[in-house]
Amino acid sequence: MEFQPNAEPQPDAAQPEHAAECCSNERRSHHSEKTKTNLISRLNRIEGQVRGIKGLIEKDTYCDDVLNQISSIQSALNGVGKLLLEQHLKSCVVERLQEGDSTIIDELMVTMNKLIR
Repeated sequence: MEFQPNAEPQPDAAQPEHAAECCSNERRSHHSEKTKTNLISRLNRIEGQVRGIKGLIEKDTYCDDVLNQISSIQSALNGVGKLLLEQHLKSCVVERLQEGDSTIIDELMVTMNKLIR
């Protein structure tokens, strides 16, 4: 199948019923509304903080103050990453292991190495 960046994913009748919920070949995830709302809320806050830093730089704010704000954003992004990783482990990873797909371990190791650099 050729990659088409704007193409709508087509359902695959060969996929297990629960695959659409989390980890189908289209690499979709399914988060509870509570988790999704939490993630979006955190990201909206981070987005506002980034805009704030832009404003600080435009106003020639003292570098140390800007760096402290950058540190705060990095911490907030780490929190988003931890929450998403936790949900991924509890759903996608568990399901794929139960299906006998041990390649998820290699995928997870690559992802975790990126997160902890």
